[in-house]
Amino acid sequence: QVQLVESGGGLVQAGGSLRLSCAASGRTLSGYTIGWFRQAPGKEREFVAYIFWFGGGTSYANSVKGRFTISRDNAKNTVYLQMNSLKPEDTAVYYCAADDGGRSTIPNRYDYWGQGTQVTVSS
Repeated sequence: QVQLVESGGGLVQAGGSLRLSCAASGRTLSGYTIGWFRQAPGKEREFVAYIFWFGGGTSYANSVKGRFTISRDNAKNTVYLQMNSLKPEDTAVYYCAADDGGRSTIPNRYDYWGQGTQVTVSS
């Protein structure tokens, strides 16, 4: 199994930045896709970004493209989400998740989930 722990959320003004971290333990992530998803109150969970561990290929939702950057640190088994130019509509609980393959944007494809970290963007 894979255990995931997110951190780095908080309250920030519109236009500001945050960096989220997702620390993984339990096994190596070779062959895994690590995704970031978010869920606002009353809304469905939505895809934000993913990174494929081997080779580091990435994908982003159109809503965050050009503002967010996903990256990994192989030695630390950690994935980061750098969020710049934040908007109030980015407010949500952010989750990282792991899929043993896939490179998927679909939440149900992911097998392991962290506890979530709250991001609030004020106007």
